Amino acid sequence: MGKQEKLLIQILRGTSDANIPFDGLCTLLKYTGFEERIKGSHHIFTMDGVEEILNLQPKGGKSKPYQVKQVRNLILKYKLGEQRDE
Repeated sequence: MGKQEKLLIQILRGTSDANIPFDGLCTLLKYTGFEERIKGSHHIFTMDGVEEILNLQPKGGKSKPYQVKQVRNLILKYKLGEQRDE
């Protein structure tokens, strides 16, 4: 099990939203197919087929807990954590 899978499990578990590293969250979103755009401290993630736009900002190297919850809800809603054929 790689880093991305471990982080995904940690996010889906929802027990430590305040301890998710921001860089790890960004990498996970790119791994699941999101495209990243950076404007200042804002990291904006979009994906074809996903209505919502994620606008994330770091807080001391960690992700903000409410933003981790937004990511978790999108992963569950669109089933983004499933294995992809590449």
